[in-house]
Amino acid sequence: MLWTLLLALILLLVLQAQLCVCLRELRSASLMTSVTSVTSETPAQAQNTTASRRMPGAIIIGVRKGGTRALLEMLNLHPDIEVAKAEVHYFNLDENFRKGLDWYRAQMPLTLPGQVTVEKTPGYFTAPLAPARMWSANPAVKLLLIVRDPAERLVSDYTQVLHNRLQQNKPYQPLEELLLRQGRINPSYKALQRSLYHQHMARWLELFPREQIHIVDGEALIQDPFPELQKAEKFLELAPQITPDNFYFNTTKGFYCLLSEGHDKCLDDSKGRPHAPLSNKAFQKLCRYLWVPNQIFFRMVGQTFKWC
Repeated sequence: MLWTLLLALILLLVLQAQLCVCLRELRSASLMTSVTSVTSETPAQAQNTTASRRMPGAIIIGVRKGGTRALLEMLNLHPDIEVAKAEVHYFNLDENFRKGLDWYRAQMPLTLPGQVTVEKTPGYFTAPLAPARMWSANPAVKLLLIVRDPAERLVSDYTQVLHNRLQQNKPYQPLEELLLRQGRINPSYKALQRSLYHQHMARWLELFPREQIHIVDGEALIQDPFPELQKAEKFLELAPQITPDNFYFNTTKGFYCLLSEGHDKCLDDSKGRPHAPLSNKAFQKLCRYLWVPNQIFFRMVGQTFKWC
């Protein structure tokens, strides 16, 4: 009887050991299946979630002293937009263009799939070679052009150059001396040439369809940013995320500042800098000179603006 019980106990222990082995093998097989499944999914998942530097989906091409920095900072409020922090000047400067698209891409921020990279270089708008170069790089890129009264833009352009010259202790002619020659508008003045929007716009429209270029009203952006940002979101085919609560009027600075996640941000002191002096007579002469070019531009883009 004792031997029978002992034999039964040994048999039970053997069966228990075999059962443990089987369970370990089953767990191992299940784990291998799980690992194989994860391994097979990881590349696709990684591809869908990995941040990388991408070509811009949208570019702010101008105009100089039109509010490009304000527009960029406001667009950056959108969670699906990442912006290049500095002006790249790839399509308008030969020395940068020669570095190639890999260099250009390296200047962009890291973005996730579904996000839009935005670059701004206001010098693109007036650069003769920029439209063709940009079209060759990406004919589907969305273009944003922020415009303001070209007469006011010219004065602001001069004011910036004057400020830079004074910072370097270099002399600079008064604005009226550059703008007028023998009492008439000087057509060779570079700041004036940059204000002839229709001439530059014509080059862009030779390559890009009008619906691929979104015109932002610079004066409207300053007075009430939210409606202009709504239009930009729609143009970029992004879900509306920017709200009126993202803006507040700073009475000290005299323009709107930004609010995001409890933090506020105002543009630097160079924005809103007082304009250099120009007599009313000279300014009105400038307005009359620009009237016809402005009308041509209005017809070209299918929009009108309340300019002088």
